[in-house]
Amino acid sequence: MKRLITALTGLMILAGSAVAANPDWENADVTNRKRLPMTATFSTPQTLTKSLNGKWKFRHLDRPDAQGSQDKFYNPGFNTLDWGEIEVPGLWELQGYGDPLYVNVGYQWRGLYDNNPPHVPYDRNGVGQYVTTVDIPAEYLKDKRRTTLDIGSATSNVRVWVNGKEAGYSEDSKLAASFDITPYLKAGDNTIAMQIVRWCDGTYLEDQDFWRFTGIARDGVNINSRPAQRIEDFTVFSPMDGKGTIDVAVTSGIKTVEAQLMRDGKTVFSAQAQPKGGKVTLPLTVENPALWSAESPALYDLRLTAYGAGGKIAESLDTHVGFRSVEVARGNLLVNGKPVLFKGVDRHELSPYGGYNMTREEMIRDIAEMKRLNVNAVRTSHYPNDPQWYELCDIYGIYVIDEANVEGHGMGYGDRAVAKDPQFNKAIKERAQRMVQRDRNHPSVIVWSLGNEAGMGQNFLDSYTLVKEMDPTRPVQYEQAAQGEGSDTFCPMYYSIKRSAEYGRNAEEKAKNGEYVKPLIQCEYEHAMGNSTGTIESYWRDVRRYPALQGGYIWDFVDQALYQPVDSLPGTDHIFTYGGDYNPIDPSDYSFNCNGILAADRSWHPGAYQVKHTYRNILTTLDSSDPVKIKVYNENFFTDLSDYYMEWQVLSDGEPVLSGVVGELNVGPQETKEVVLGYQLPRTSRELLLNVAYKLKRSKQLIPAGYVLAEEQLSIQPYSGFDATIEPGRQAVKVYEDLVHVVLTTGNEVKVAFDKRSGWIHELSMNGLEMMEYGFALRPNFWRAPTDNDMGAGLQYRFGAWKNPELKKKGFKVEQKGNNVLVTVDYELPALSAGLQMVYEVNDRGEIRICEALKVDKSKEKMPYLLRFGLQMVMPGSFDRIDYYGRGPVENYIDRNYSQNLGRYQQLVEEQYYPYIRPQESGNKTDIRWWKVTDVDGRGLLIRSDVPFSASALDYLQEDLDDGAVKDQRHSGELKKRDLTTLSFDLKQMGLG
Repeated sequence: MKRLITALTGLMILAGSAVAANPDWENADVTNRKRLPMTATFSTPQTLTKSLNGKWKFRHLDRPDAQGSQDKFYNPGFNTLDWGEIEVPGLWELQGYGDPLYVNVGYQWRGLYDNNPPHVPYDRNGVGQYVTTVDIPAEYLKDKRRTTLDIGSATSNVRVWVNGKEAGYSEDSKLAASFDITPYLKAGDNTIAMQIVRWCDGTYLEDQDFWRFTGIARDGVNINSRPAQRIEDFTVFSPMDGKGTIDVAVTSGIKTVEAQLMRDGKTVFSAQAQPKGGKVTLPLTVENPALWSAESPALYDLRLTAYGAGGKIAESLDTHVGFRSVEVARGNLLVNGKPVLFKGVDRHELSPYGGYNMTREEMIRDIAEMKRLNVNAVRTSHYPNDPQWYELCDIYGIYVIDEANVEGHGMGYGDRAVAKDPQFNKAIKERAQRMVQRDRNHPSVIVWSLGNEAGMGQNFLDSYTLVKEMDPTRPVQYEQAAQGEGSDTFCPMYYSIKRSAEYGRNAEEKAKNGEYVKPLIQCEYEHAMGNSTGTIESYWRDVRRYPALQGGYIWDFVDQALYQPVDSLPGTDHIFTYGGDYNPIDPSDYSFNCNGILAADRSWHPGAYQVKHTYRNILTTLDSSDPVKIKVYNENFFTDLSDYYMEWQVLSDGEPVLSGVVGELNVGPQETKEVVLGYQLPRTSRELLLNVAYKLKRSKQLIPAGYVLAEEQLSIQPYSGFDATIEPGRQAVKVYEDLVHVVLTTGNEVKVAFDKRSGWIHELSMNGLEMMEYGFALRPNFWRAPTDNDMGAGLQYRFGAWKNPELKKKGFKVEQKGNNVLVTVDYELPALSAGLQMVYEVNDRGEIRICEALKVDKSKEKMPYLLRFGLQMVMPGSFDRIDYYGRGPVENYIDRNYSQNLGRYQQLVEEQYYPYIRPQESGNKTDIRWWKVTDVDGRGLLIRSDVPFSASALDYLQEDLDDGAVKDQRHSGELKKRDLTTLSFDLKQMGLG
């Protein structure tokens, strides 16, 4: 699906003439005018609130100096009858004003206009003018109340007027802007106006890898009226020892401030004091407090009350408090003194329906999915999130790296980097400062991040110093600081498995010598784009081995795709769109914004199951001396396993034969306990496996009772393999030869026809049932439809010689082997300095033994790797079901199969292809012992091998999923299923790492 606009035959973008000399939105020194200082997030029952969310009159101008740009549209009575309307909160591009635009690296004008900070292009730099009328009750204006206009999020800047008077200006798209509008209001109807310019100087600090929308996001626009005597701000310091402080700022006229701390409705602490100079510090003391952690997010209820003259309540607020401590010490990032493992994800704040505007219900859904995935930490990449997000992370237990709204990727990391540009020093520091001021009271926030991918220089060193001065209780990180100053942890991105292990080993040696080592916690790893997430188990083997490695954050949590209704595709009423779907002029990095372990609708990609397994908190091993005993390790740091019960099963060749339940697991945090299952093993030569699954006894932290949070499959008696030789036929197989075919007909009416020109089997039938689609052959296959990450690594070029290699037939021999027939075909692969031999043995039972042998001349130049080594054939669509003994039920690959247990599975072919945002390799299963593809009557093929193998069966041809050298603008939802089954079976297919 594409919505195209008319392409231009020539395109030239000019800076244009200035609307005004050095306007605020092109002046890096001006980040705001009359914006109120940021405070902690809180509300009070004494606040009078009027939401301005809803329809506003709206006019969109193409550029800042377009006709109408000088209109005083903000004056009461200005004629807006011919204007359109827009929903607030809401984004222009999702309401018909421009197209959604996605770029990863580079600004929205990339390729059209040179970067020249603080100046931005005028062409395509739209301006949005908003006007609404609001009835202000007289009580908002009484008793010297202060009334503010609060805007949750405005991209990229916003200027506001009230009744024709300018009330203020703000940049920073990801933090709220508040303005005191008390002097401009009157009782009755008031005209509120806003103007947003799509790009401003602040845009140079907002080059995040996401959709570049414009407009009002988050809670929209509100008018809040508060008493003249009120609480201005507060800071709670609540360390794990229970000896903290509460700092409160108040207005004049407040005589006393009281704090009351409660848990489960009971008061555990109270104090009061009189402010001096508008400030007061109250001691906070709780004996043996319940500690907050992601495992057990214990919260207390804090009520602050400010009293005026005569002991009358002026204002009060309620908030949560969590007791916990965070520090970097002894080479680790410690939470409550423990070297917690961070099983993290990077998360963009994006809804497929509302863009930047996420509902509270959508946020809760995200946390619920994180909990189901065993994710315990999130990085707010790459900006502060909606305040509700932190509240929910407090409540449900998620560790948060809170990241400032700074990314200057488009300016690079060299001399022009925003990190080194003095004109951005103020803005970079201010964005970090306002983040800390807003979010400092949330126990879930354990680390401050100064930003992302903006180079390293004095601006970030100054920002680091500022944040440490403001909050010495939390570590600060910045990826570009590497192991130098400016970051308390070493937080690289995409640090290889090899380098991570080396860091862990070196850290152990340094620790022995008393040297200081920063903990390694990757801010991004496991690029989860499309069919991916293949190396996570290898990373975590080392994390669990080396103390200095404490995990990391997967890039990223959810595909940034947008819901798009369609009415022309069979079987679906929508697709999900990505970059480049909207017009051919805007720059785009196409599907690169779809990197999630979850799809945009929050359904799980196959790789998510591997994340859940790797991130599990309960690990199980088999007692090698006694197969009825297992060892259970609790990887949690603060909670025991009393909330869980265990179910176990013994499988014989994939079929359950024994089962049981362990109701109580008395395993403390970081402990290993032996559990005796007490079953009697069957005497058999078959493969025996033990499955254990750990389930919740009752619902907890958004996870329902009975949900499996951890499982393991253990080998009791290993697979002994399969003898791939075939029996001699009971009667001799007849061989018929002519110029084209060798036809083998058995007594069971099996026909195997070879094409003598190619050497491939091109016809296969039994009792008249054709098992091969006409025009196709059973032939070697060394290729797969490249995954997104394959193409990102250029494997379609590097390994491209294997896609359709020339196979030059050198020999074709048919000989009798007893009652069987042996067909040997030799090939040369000239471009690859290799030879291929195919040997087929056929008996009268319809069994075909195939040996595929690739021989490489190692004296020649280095051969490129293969994406797979196996065979492929195309069957009629009536062969539409599979039955197999191998890993499943979910798609899996050699480096992403740890989450899928060996067992017997019966599935439909139409269920095999997983619809990644773009067509690509999909549907594979590994460690297969046997594999059947049959029709509804059970007729078809059985495949076995002398070693475990991999296979797939799809109702697409391989070329349907392959874009070739360059990605096409395609969507899996647009694929049309074929009436056929493509069967692939391989010795091995390359992993996804």
